[in-house]
Amino acid sequence: MNVASPTAKAREFLNAFDNNLELAQQALADVAAENVSQNADSYKVAEDAPVVIRLEDVSKTYKLGKQKVNALKEVSLTIQQGEFVAITGASGSGKSTLLQLIGGLDKPTKGLVSVDGKKLAKLSDRKLSIFRNKTVGFVFQFFYLQPFLRLQTNLEVPGMFARERRGVRVARTKELAVAVGLEDRLRHMPKELSGGQMQRAAIARALLNNPKVILADEPTGNLDSVNGRGIIDLFDKIRHDFGTTVIVVTHDAKVASRADREIVMKDGERLQV
Repeated sequence: MNVASPTAKAREFLNAFDNNLELAQQALADVAAENVSQNADSYKVAEDAPVVIRLEDVSKTYKLGKQKVNALKEVSLTIQQGEFVAITGASGSGKSTLLQLIGGLDKPTKGLVSVDGKKLAKLSDRKLSIFRNKTVGFVFQFFYLQPFLRLQTNLEVPGMFARERRGVRVARTKELAVAVGLEDRLRHMPKELSGGQMQRAAIARALLNNPKVILADEPTGNLDSVNGRGIIDLFDKIRHDFGTTVIVVTHDAKVASRADREIVMKDGERLQV
């Protein structure tokens, strides 16, 4: 079977443009989809890569008045360094709770959560704070950029909390701005950025302290399909360039399909699929 090259598809796009705008848009989308597919196959995690995240029989129970809600039930999993993992499931399935436990934002009712060799339940509040600042970078559906700060300063915020010298922060910020394609936006205010640019800025900010793990909760939820695809491309680039482990909670099947593997949650349990 003959498969048209990207160049041929681009030519198809130009020819279609003369006749029908809708066909042209479809041809362009086909070219983009092919490039995405090629990018997805560009990085493979080594089979002997170290395990950076380990959960053993983890359960989490919340009390709501006199009721108990079992948010997680005996979940076990391992994730290797450099993996891109998608966590999926219906609302209330335990996805976000799982992410919060891995990020040290909450502690399990029982079971072991270990990240980068640290047993999180045994860490003091001070050491947990250091862990969250140094080991994990968080990316949320809402960008949480400070509206009164220029992008340069917004990106520096994690380094300020880590008491990093300003010269080091500025140099790292500029490096990351180049990595996410925002080097010409550092003097801009958040209101001057598009949604896709703000999410790329949030990712750069999460990377400032060289975390081993990026945790992203619905990072494409407020973006259109083109910008959403660009954010997933960026995650793939980050793990390739920095060796960062990326874990994404998502409802989007297209996002999940880009990951190395998918962890499916239902009613607080991990489904074996």
